[in-house]
Amino acid sequence: VCDTGDQQTTAAVLVKEPAATIVEKLKDVTSYEGEDAVFECRLSRETSQDAQWFLGDVPLQSNEMNEIRVQGTRHTLILRKVTLEDCGSISFKVGQHTSAA
Repeated sequence: VCDTGDQQTTAAVLVKEPAATIVEKLKDVTSYEGEDAVFECRLSRETSQDAQWFLGDVPLQSNEMNEIRVQGTRHTLILRKVTLEDCGSISFKVGQHTSAA
């Protein structure tokens, strides 16, 4: 705001977050039934953008079977005690970027 007494003008500032990119892609994992499978992905920057993990086309949430962690730019998915039904494609998406293993 700029106020001279008889005149006033206002303006706003809008700051946009630059898009994060995937700098360390997912790697294929082979696990025995009953073991945990760990997938990691690293981004170019910390971001508030929505990041999502998928098993096939199914979005994953943190629960007793899946643990999702974010530590700075590192995003980790742990599939607990995998079974043969867990075989398939894991993907990680942030903004317009995707990595799969």
